[in-house]
Amino acid sequence: MKGPLFYSKILLFGEYGIIKDSKGLSIPYNFFKGALKSDEQVSEAAKESNNSLREFTLYLKELVLNEPELVSFDFEKLDSDIAEGMYFDSSIPQGYGIGSSGALVAAVYDKYATQKITVLENLTREKLLKLKVVFSRMESFFHGKSSGLDPLNSYLSLPILINSQDNIESTSIPSQNKEGKGAVFLLDSGITGETAPMVQIFMEKMKQEGFRSMLKNQFIKHTDACVEDFLNGNVKSLFGNLKQLSHVVLDNFKPMIPTKFHDLWQQGIESNEYYLKLCGSGGGGYILGFTQDFEKAKKALQGHKLEVVYNF
Repeated sequence: MKGPLFYSKILLFGEYGIIKDSKGLSIPYNFFKGALKSDEQVSEAAKESNNSLREFTLYLKELVLNEPELVSFDFEKLDSDIAEGMYFDSSIPQGYGIGSSGALVAAVYDKYATQKITVLENLTREKLLKLKVVFSRMESFFHGKSSGLDPLNSYLSLPILINSQDNIESTSIPSQNKEGKGAVFLLDSGITGETAPMVQIFMEKMKQEGFRSMLKNQFIKHTDACVEDFLNGNVKSLFGNLKQLSHVVLDNFKPMIPTKFHDLWQQGIESNEYYLKLCGSGGGGYILGFTQDFEKAKKALQGHKLEVVYNF
């Protein structure tokens, strides 16, 4: 038995800012994927995943008990599938900021939610928000606090534009130019990141007046501009705003950037060969890079593992 595939996602813009109502743009990333699966060959990883699903189910039962009007599941079927060894077979690296738990949440909702909102119906803003709330509650099991966006992206497999916390819509992004020199890429930090402690650091910083004002007047301003530029295909303006954003992140989000990447980050800003930004909550995993000339960026980042996500 193997269920439908659910893909990883990349939050191009909006990490941390969307907690405070900045714009955001999230796109599916089909390179990594996962599916619910049962088979005879049981590996250690499958056993671990099966145990994790068992714990997740206990959490979902409590959720349904506390918020019966929000969501309901066919627990009889879910329990019996888990008893038969079902696990989540996934190539999505965990702790890399590309939605490993989001894909799992989407897969469980898709298969076991009763009266679910399906991808095929007319997805009004109300339905999208309802899905986001359901996914946010479900994914909180993994992160302590979740926006619900990762599972939403994985479930719909569409780019999602976040205008504010209660205003989201599916959107289309300019089609890729496969011949283009410019690229959005992932840089592998080689370290696993943990979402919860990073969010904790952010929440602590939010208690400082200066940090709040920087967030509003610089971080959110440049994030919003990047989203607009990207969607409208304004490449020149996009890279101007990206440079500013990369600078703001380096100055104010240092704990979220693995130490050995501080110099590389600075080097990109000074040389204009590439700009780096956080991918997800940071602390490790992938770092997101933008360049107008991928060959140049590759030379400058020699010795690092890069994967192209989008060409322009």
